[in-house]
Amino acid sequence: MKFADVTPNLVVPDVERSMAFYRNVLGFTLVTTVPEGAPFAFAWLQRDGVSVFLNSVESVRTHDAEMGARPIKGAASLFIVIEAGTIAEGIDALFAAIASQVQVRMPLTDQFYGMREFTIEDGDGYLIIFAQALPK
Repeated sequence: MKFADVTPNLVVPDVERSMAFYRNVLGFTLVTTVPEGAPFAFAWLQRDGVSVFLNSVESVRTHDAEMGARPIKGAASLFIVIEAGTIAEGIDALFAAIASQVQVRMPLTDQFYGMREFTIEDGDGYLIIFAQALPK
């Protein structure tokens, strides 16, 4: 047996609004929703090999009242690794493309552990850290 993937499963107050952020700002595409039309209980979005699940608070409460009562965002964050030919074509280009549309929590920073990163906050308060390995 091996683990094959991990997908953030975010609880959000408005799936449609959250979908718009991930599609329009970050370039994710919609894979599926449940139900097929709004109001949505669930959405699966994907960009390249990265998936994000969005679940409505109401649907979570139906299946797990305790989890549905937890505060949205909490300490959850997403860490997304960027791959590109150069830093300029990768992390720097992504930052330039989205910085004016989002709340930047940490600007572009070269970390001591060899990554160039920045952090944004989505509309629900989840932190998204984008990172690219610095050249050696």
